[in-house]
Amino acid sequence: MRGRILRLSMAVLEAALAAALAVTLVACSAPTSPKPDAGEGGEKSGEPIKIGAVVSLTGTYAGLGEPEKATLEMEVERINAAGGINGRPIELIIEDDATDEAKAVAAAAKLIEQDKVIAIIGATGTGQTMAMRGDIQRAGVPQVSMAGGTVITAQFDPLVFATPWSNTIVVPYTLEALKADGITKIAVISDSGGFGKDGVAVLQAEAPKAGIEIVANETFNPGDTDMTAQLTKIKGTAAQALVMWSAGKEAATVVKNARDLGLELPIYGSHGNARKEFAEGAGEAGDGVRFAAGKILVPETYGEGTEAYKVATDFIARFTEKTGSAPSTFAGHAYDALYLIVEAAKRVQGELTPAALRDEIEKTSGFVGIGGTFNMSPTDHNGLTKDDLTLYEVKDGAFTVVK
Repeated sequence: MRGRILRLSMAVLEAALAAALAVTLVACSAPTSPKPDAGEGGEKSGEPIKIGAVVSLTGTYAGLGEPEKATLEMEVERINAAGGINGRPIELIIEDDATDEAKAVAAAAKLIEQDKVIAIIGATGTGQTMAMRGDIQRAGVPQVSMAGGTVITAQFDPLVFATPWSNTIVVPYTLEALKADGITKIAVISDSGGFGKDGVAVLQAEAPKAGIEIVANETFNPGDTDMTAQLTKIKGTAAQALVMWSAGKEAATVVKNARDLGLELPIYGSHGNARKEFAEGAGEAGDGVRFAAGKILVPETYGEGTEAYKVATDFIARFTEKTGSAPSTFAGHAYDALYLIVEAAKRVQGELTPAALRDEIEKTSGFVGIGGTFNMSPTDHNGLTKDDLTLYEVKDGAFTVVK
């Protein structure tokens, strides 16, 4: 009996060993499931990188925000078609702030808390950009603004960058042009928004240094349709020129009201007027208006044959084909904001986090964009100089370079 039990046990053991061996052989011969590829930042290859954008698609800055949106969408499509960022596509999420600070805050909160973006482009306007700062700071997400107020980078925040030439660059450049024309007394009219207030503050600080006196200072509100009262006051002063600091559609109204009043003073605008909507809106009254802005309006000013000229003309051709019209400087601001983020993200070693991305944006050096050549530093989050500007004059609805 004991022998039978022993023989039975041995048979069971042999069968179990045979079965185990068969399983092992099958396991060894079967193909293994591939592990997901990791991207540069340790994330799965192909996992989208979410970038948010807050732009003004409605309200007084809609003429600025629309080309910004068109640019961002066009360039993201192009980048993704070329493989994205280290093999990962960009998921662009755009929110409209309606040129309203409260809506800009709500948009930023949504992008950060719900969409979990890694960076925010925007806003279009200075006031909206500054309104978002609290959320940017709490989340630790880098922000690249497309607005030109000095306060954006002067009230320094390690997380905040800006692509337009700030008022601290454009105002002194404009004052130099006024002085070269023999003008020593100016009247100022500006919008009451963030960009206008910021520009006037810089004008008040810089005009005395240039030997120029501000003899009148008037304001209007976004959305106003008649500035005759303010301009009537200016007409009675000793001003030799009118300096208009506004980026909204109201600038065209100011110019038309001034000419209707018989105010024949030369008018100097801000870089916020560097768009065809201003020239078209002002009509014949806009002829002779001068302003400083970037070189994209007349690409030859980049210098034919230069890398900057190639970058700009390539962008102009693609934008014009896509939208049916040439890009404004605001389209250029969006281009620069997006590529500052994209090129920085490509350079990140290790995990692509908002903090790592911020550090790489700050290290940007020699980046040739539409607005100029960007050289960021721990103390300069704009990276442009007055050499990136050109003085323009409106003539027959077009922009010509002032020699």
